[in-house]
Amino acid sequence: MRFLLLPLFFLLLFTITGELAGAQTNQANGISEADEDKVVRKVRFTGNSNVSNRALRTLVRTRTNREFLGIPRFTPWYYIHNVFGVGESPSFLNREIVSSDMDRIRIYYENLGFFDVTVDTTIVEYRTNRVEVSFIIREGPMSRINSVSYTGLPDFDDDSIRDDFFDQSNFGSRFINDSTFSVNRQYKAQELREEQSRIITFLRNHGYAAAQRDSVRALVKRIDDDRNLYDVLYSIRPGGFYTFGNVFIELSGPDGPNNFDEEQILEGPPSTLEGYRIEMRKQNEAQTRFRLLSDQLQFIPGDTFNQSLYLRSVNAYQNLGMLVMNRFGLSEDSSLPDFSKSEIPVYFEMQTLPRHSIRAELFGMRRYGFGTGAGVVYNNNNLFGRAENFSLSVNGNIEFVPSGVREVGGSTIFRTFETRAEYSLPRLNFPFGAFQNRSWVESSRTLYSLSYSQASQEFFDVNSDIRLNLRYEVMHSPRLRSFFDMIELDVVDIGIADDFRTSILRQFNTFDQDFEDLTPEQITEIENRPQVQFIFEDFRPQFSSIIRYTLRNQNTNLIKRNFGYFSEFSVAVGGNVPYLIDRHLISPGEITGNVSLPLGIFPSDLSYSRFFKLSADYRRYFSISANSVAALRIFGGFAQPYGASETIPVNRRFFAGGSNDIRGYAPFSLGPGAIPPTELSVPGGEIKLAAFTELRQVFMQNVFNARWYLAWHTDAGNVWYGPRNRFLDEDDEDILDEGRFSFNTFYEQIPISSGIGIRLDWEFFVVRFDVTFRARDLERGWFNDGSRYFSFGIGHSF
Repeated sequence: MRFLLLPLFFLLLFTITGELAGAQTNQANGISEADEDKVVRKVRFTGNSNVSNRALRTLVRTRTNREFLGIPRFTPWYYIHNVFGVGESPSFLNREIVSSDMDRIRIYYENLGFFDVTVDTTIVEYRTNRVEVSFIIREGPMSRINSVSYTGLPDFDDDSIRDDFFDQSNFGSRFINDSTFSVNRQYKAQELREEQSRIITFLRNHGYAAAQRDSVRALVKRIDDDRNLYDVLYSIRPGGFYTFGNVFIELSGPDGPNNFDEEQILEGPPSTLEGYRIEMRKQNEAQTRFRLLSDQLQFIPGDTFNQSLYLRSVNAYQNLGMLVMNRFGLSEDSSLPDFSKSEIPVYFEMQTLPRHSIRAELFGMRRYGFGTGAGVVYNNNNLFGRAENFSLSVNGNIEFVPSGVREVGGSTIFRTFETRAEYSLPRLNFPFGAFQNRSWVESSRTLYSLSYSQASQEFFDVNSDIRLNLRYEVMHSPRLRSFFDMIELDVVDIGIADDFRTSILRQFNTFDQDFEDLTPEQITEIENRPQVQFIFEDFRPQFSSIIRYTLRNQNTNLIKRNFGYFSEFSVAVGGNVPYLIDRHLISPGEITGNVSLPLGIFPSDLSYSRFFKLSADYRRYFSISANSVAALRIFGGFAQPYGASETIPVNRRFFAGGSNDIRGYAPFSLGPGAIPPTELSVPGGEIKLAAFTELRQVFMQNVFNARWYLAWHTDAGNVWYGPRNRFLDEDDEDILDEGRFSFNTFYEQIPISSGIGIRLDWEFFVVRFDVTFRARDLERGWFNDGSRYFSFGIGHSF
């Protein structure tokens, strides 16, 4: 009952107090007096065998009131309007719009090759002032394309260019002759237009800069023997052949263009072909080297004109991050290029951003309890004049955690502090610099970072964490990116939290008296037991290294997350650097499992572990209707120690729980497996499986300039120990068995949480509030936990 009443409460609250969005008045021009009270309650399509109802609904403008989650005729906003007078106004019948919809459907079908289609409509008043609009479609026969031919393609000096042209064709399959494909597929006007655009782009990339839309025409001819079969001939008139002319580059300082203080001219190879030059001018305030400007050019002046290389040069300047592009073009006055000459000059006018900036931050947060934090960031975006970026940040936060949400101990305050220095370059450095100008590199970045942090947490405190990282980032396309962490070194001093330490000792107390009454000698005896030492081993100072490759593919908007997909796959190998130090430097020929850093950088020995780690994260966003989104996320991870190592460093394991993970559970609190939180165990796991779903429905618009979503989420997942993480007690029983992954039992060890929330969606960020219930708790079972767990965050949870 609780799951049903809470959404209704939010629904009534916000419909009465605010303006509900998406109201379709449709009471404007074109509504006759006879129709002014007729509300469209049903829209139907009949006869549409080859086009889905959903595609047609998005096409027409005659619509019912908004349907909640796309459920037919379930229009709560309209019902609320009838009861309270606020909400969504009725969607009235408009016969002019119906007539226009008929034309839209007909044109859409003709673009799909149904040239004999007819569209009619019936409007039935099935109840007083309630009408059903039916679009009756007679599709007729579907036309097909028999063949596609090309004529007028210019001659190229390199025969492989002509071969590439045909290999890249959208209709390439089987050749009839050297310029004709046998196609035999459905006629689609959109595919013909896409092929036209491809041909124009191909011409512009091979010297024919003047190619326009009217330079390529698709001539469609009906075959005499079959009136539904067509041959298509692309007639190509490429125009003149052009080369890149001289290049003119101007760079002003942050105050804008004025008099230029320096200039440099590059002539001849390797910068240009003979007779061409690159003219560069800049102000002293720009504090930028001329070489940085010339290095961004992806083409050579005097070479064959290539539109793609010209645009890649523009992107290269924009990706530097330390300037803005005021103007770029193929003529001095930004008009159309002068195609009367065979050489096309290129102009770039840019302006640097302020070199130094300081930004202060103040934020709220919720992890275990409620907290706040502040930080300051210094940024130098052109450190040595070649677009190097240096930033130094310091931030900290405090978080009050009440006793009711902690697994052990009473209320407390968690504190976090971090300082971080980053140095980045907008290019690939050694040893990958040779790949910088490869075709699969659109832009790149090399990042060096050094950080120091301290943090207090539920089970352990990070007394100090020093991390050094060298990362290479490559954008292959707008969708595809690679991240290669060539080396990441991490020296961390982890101290077990006092409450957690006491709970461990209390759990292993086998004396016939309460823990509070034990003598110091008895407590020391408990601490020295093998089971306790095994758990405490995780909290020794550690030295870890990792080499990691991550591939990310996405076409969604990372803020809105309302369409498309996001996927990320990662593979990592860790622990080899301290292993090599241990084997070859500390004690050659002997493996001790510990290393010490020189010069007293760290006062005590550091343990390490060798391991490999895999993870896959896939997210998909489905548009149910114009105002509804269904989101799905699946995550899987596996890690395994190898060599002489039996465990993985605690900061490299998988954890579950938190507002961005399994909601309804505190961070790090879930698992491993079926081990209840009241039984202390080795935290984290080597295996993680999780699935998340979320339905989002717009219910208000333009309230505080935001779209308001009502969201229903369900999360499920857990972490488990891997096969090598074993520990036997005094009776030779594995004390970690309940937390170990098994194909026979893992599905019984997956908690499920569900709840509702609100999303406030502004243009550039999203605020999220969620109330979650534990639908299936591993200790209490199904629907036996009546507690509500509140969380909020910035951005969608996935």
